[in-house]
Amino acid sequence: MDHLWRICVVMSLVITVYGNGKRPNIVFILTDDQDVTMNGMTPLVNTVSLIGKQGITFNNMFVSSPLCCPSRSSIFTGNYVHNHKTLNNSISGGCSNKNWQSGPERSTFATYLKGMGYSTFFAGKYLNQYGTKLAGGVSHIPPGWDEWNGLVKNSKYYNYTLSVNGKAEQHGDDYHHDYLTDLINNRSHEFLEKQSESTPPFFVMVSTPACHAPFDSAPQYVQNFTKNAAPRGPSFNKAGKDKHWLIRHAPNPMAKSSVTILDDVFRKRWRTLLSVDDMVKNIVDTLDSKKLLDSTYIIFTSDNGYHLGQFSLPMDKRQLYEFDIRVPLLVRGPKIKAGTVTDHIAVNIDIMPTIVHLAGDPAPQNVDGISLVPILIPNITESDEDKRDCLTKNKEENTVEDCPNTDPHTSPAGSRDFLIEHSGEWLPHGDFGCKNTDLCADCFPNCVCEDSKNNTYSCLRSIHPGVSSMYCEISDSESFQEYYDLNKDPHQLTNTIKSVKPPDLAAMHKLLVLLQLCKGDNCRQLIPPHTRH
Repeated sequence: MDHLWRICVVMSLVITVYGNGKRPNIVFILTDDQDVTMNGMTPLVNTVSLIGKQGITFNNMFVSSPLCCPSRSSIFTGNYVHNHKTLNNSISGGCSNKNWQSGPERSTFATYLKGMGYSTFFAGKYLNQYGTKLAGGVSHIPPGWDEWNGLVKNSKYYNYTLSVNGKAEQHGDDYHHDYLTDLINNRSHEFLEKQSESTPPFFVMVSTPACHAPFDSAPQYVQNFTKNAAPRGPSFNKAGKDKHWLIRHAPNPMAKSSVTILDDVFRKRWRTLLSVDDMVKNIVDTLDSKKLLDSTYIIFTSDNGYHLGQFSLPMDKRQLYEFDIRVPLLVRGPKIKAGTVTDHIAVNIDIMPTIVHLAGDPAPQNVDGISLVPILIPNITESDEDKRDCLTKNKEENTVEDCPNTDPHTSPAGSRDFLIEHSGEWLPHGDFGCKNTDLCADCFPNCVCEDSKNNTYSCLRSIHPGVSSMYCEISDSESFQEYYDLNKDPHQLTNTIKSVKPPDLAAMHKLLVLLQLCKGDNCRQLIPPHTRH
């Protein structure tokens, strides 16, 4: 009886939202290292026009870890780093290793949707260590995917290997056959051309290398943006004397050669995104020509942000500041009002439950994130479903259980506490030929180190009406702390931890500990507004 009741509730939701009773199609577009604080959406004219202006744009989208493999693992599973345990980009750090494959990888949005009858397609970068010998080689196909085109290892545009349904496919440096963003574009197009209103619902994930290093743009775009330079915002080339060890050790001012390099990287990153923009247009045009556009959700986001010169760090991510943790999020699809802009908070752990919920099933209750569907489609909320479920069950079982009438989504717009966490990496024998880099990693250019073993931290990011703050605890020998009131100091220029009142500091520490330990429902219970300040 319980099983039949659940089916009826799910079908009621599907019919209410999607009209014809068929589950919607979903396309998920994931870029790599794309910021928003340095105008990273500027090159994506088609993307803004065809997704953002035809749907909803989130002003406050964050990642729970500013590094590729941990963030991607959170996107796939809906869980914080401390629960999926992918700590960094290495095998030893949990990236696509046996523990990942025997655990979290078996419960992703792909496995959920496959179980719901979806036809699934993947093309592009998966996880940084995917396809390596220690990660099971190219024969390993993550569960849930019908058609698999997975890039072996990290982002590249030429001279790479793909796992195509478990078999190695080598690619060289010919633009027309090998440029990875275009290959992803072409293969997703081929998959979509096979779909129709009579075929099963489909889920397509395209995961581009852009705008990650090595920043190879398509040849037709190499002359674009020649006069642009990285934004010179308030934190550009500014010393971080009141910040944690790694920031304090970045030479200030930056060497002129570093500035030249980062400006060149800025232009190259924008150029790589032009091919992503072409892909977005092709996907939308194909869906439109197949008469599938109106029944398809399209989600666009990135795995982490980026910095170029902020606090004298030439180029990378991995830091706790806004430039590395803020990313774009645009969604269009059935019942989403075109041209909507929202201040509601979204985190990468919300992507997985949102996709499952959009597909017509209740958002999973064993993940840390929440569904964004009540924001995307305000007249359909999880509390509506929960209440309907509860009332139906009461009627069938002749019980009088209290039924819910509120849930975290009814909190004020722009109101949430969430966790940012990172485990620093290091190389025991230096990096890029640099000297004096013990405990450091990614030291380039001019041997400026972008990560270190003691660049390990947990942060409480809080946004409520009138409140926007970040409190961080760094796991180093100094037990260093940082605090920023982003309403007063949006660029996080001054660490004001010494001015925080002891009761407020104690309250923030307590909530941070709860977030560091939370799992599933315990994480979601921490979402409604708090009165610490």
